[in-house]
Amino acid sequence: MEADTDTLAALIGARVRHERTSVGWTLDQLAEHAGVSRRMVVNVEQGATNPSIGTLLRLGDALGVGLPALVEPPAHDRASVTRTGEGAVLWRGASGGRGVLVAGTEPPDVVELWTWTLAPGEHHASEAHSAGTKELLHVIEGTLTVTVADDTFTLGPDDALTFAGDEPHSYANPGEEPARFSLTVHEPGVGAGHRTGNTHA
Repeated sequence: MEADTDTLAALIGARVRHERTSVGWTLDQLAEHAGVSRRMVVNVEQGATNPSIGTLLRLGDALGVGLPALVEPPAHDRASVTRTGEGAVLWRGASGGRGVLVAGTEPPDVVELWTWTLAPGEHHASEAHSAGTKELLHVIEGTLTVTVADDTFTLGPDDALTFAGDEPHSYANPGEEPARFSLTVHEPGVGAGHRTGNTHA
């Protein structure tokens, strides 16, 4: 079964605290490097909040570990298996949609593999990720509208799209049936710098 919301929040909090103390940073130093408030760092470490994907990206980048390291146990073998239902649900839509991180690699060149479901009418907006980030999206079922900066693409089953993830982008389901898609995110040079701007993804 997928970890429940409280369990996942506690796992993320423990990982952030461990990584922060391992580099010898105070709460204020992590907040400054990640571009988030000190209160947010405290809430994340205490497992008192379920941070947005944007906030997790900032924290993982600032700590030099990437997003996957914050939500899954370290891999000790040459291969890591994520069984059905074991992915980290990092986004939940108001109508039941979900963004699930199912696999990822270690820095500096982090690759994330996601499965997404958007219920009819649901929408997810993402801030620009770090420079050089690329996203590859494949629609499995339903209709999906993807907006990248000023460009909008409407995709159907088996359509695919490659785009720059370092610009603001969003996914929306304009149809009457659920839309399912897989998403691969390649973020090079994690830990080499930190993001600027708002965290609202």
